[in-house]
Amino acid sequence: MKAGIVGLPNVGKSTLFNCLSNAKAQSANFPFCTIEPNIGVVNVPDPRLEKLEALVNPERVVPAIVEIVDIAGLVKGASKGEGLGNKFLGNIRETDAVIHVLRCFDNDNIVHVDASIDPIRDKETIDIELQLKDLEAVEKKLEKVKKASRTGDKGALKELSVLTKVKETLESGISVRTMDLTDTEREEYLKPLQLLTDKPVLYVCNVDEASAVSGNAYVNKVKEAVKDENAEVLVLAVATEADIMELEDYEERQMFLEDIGLEEPGVSKLIRSAYKLLNLQTYFTAGVKEVRAWTIHLGYTAPQAAGVIHTDFEKGFIRAEVIKYDDFVTLGSETKVKEAGKLAVEGKEYVVQDGDMMNFRFNV
Repeated sequence: MKAGIVGLPNVGKSTLFNCLSNAKAQSANFPFCTIEPNIGVVNVPDPRLEKLEALVNPERVVPAIVEIVDIAGLVKGASKGEGLGNKFLGNIRETDAVIHVLRCFDNDNIVHVDASIDPIRDKETIDIELQLKDLEAVEKKLEKVKKASRTGDKGALKELSVLTKVKETLESGISVRTMDLTDTEREEYLKPLQLLTDKPVLYVCNVDEASAVSGNAYVNKVKEAVKDENAEVLVLAVATEADIMELEDYEERQMFLEDIGLEEPGVSKLIRSAYKLLNLQTYFTAGVKEVRAWTIHLGYTAPQAAGVIHTDFEKGFIRAEVIKYDDFVTLGSETKVKEAGKLAVEGKEYVVQDGDMMNFRFNV
């Protein structure tokens, strides 16, 4: 599961990516490794792991991860191959969610590609290119579906109806993610097309240090512009984050954060937001050998969650023993949880909740 960082040139994408690459400065438990020059695997900061580590005292701790991709800057005409357009759009298509960086600060020393600061215009520039590329894909598919619908095939007629609405939406300059479609319609008709504007998006407003806590007029405009998109907006002073990450001493970093009114580095919030954007959640296993955060999709059942550890766990699933994180922390150990009658035995239909602590019984 990947989240891609997108935006116009010189809006702070690479600086943000470099901040994430230095996220290990927060704690030895949160390293970053490079798969390719523009792809990083970032561990998800989770205070719950620290509490579990203190209670269990394991040999090692393994956090959850999220993959971040730094995608080349887009320019007008990308949908027609301008600049690195085809590479840019191809890279976005391979991601599961989009982190859209918008420049929301003034600085005459950093040239803007359009010579002025306007995050709404910048957003629309990228939106239009993505919409044009999606329109191209939908029109190609519609040609095939129209032929099949002439036979009276009910499935084809339904697909024709959905794709026609998608085409009209895109032609109106509106992204597909805003459409009121059923989960089935999205799964059956849109998912195979991998539409760029159907991906969930997190807008990162890159501000100056003075605006890091409460934002500014640019940020307010962005929030107003995206209010109907069901998208999250995160305010981040990327240059300041870069300065924080250069400090090797933890105490110095905390003092820096306190001076500007922040409780933690903004990149920590970004990583958690990206994890949430990807529809991911965490369950834990805890023992003396290892305390581990396992990454699963929202809605996973107990057998599916077990399968993330090993496919045999899912195939031979018998039951799951579930402890709520809060109960474990309050009572202090698995033994005390059992004594208090707080350990639940769940079957194949149980839907795992974020923070569940689980043991699986299986037989193959």
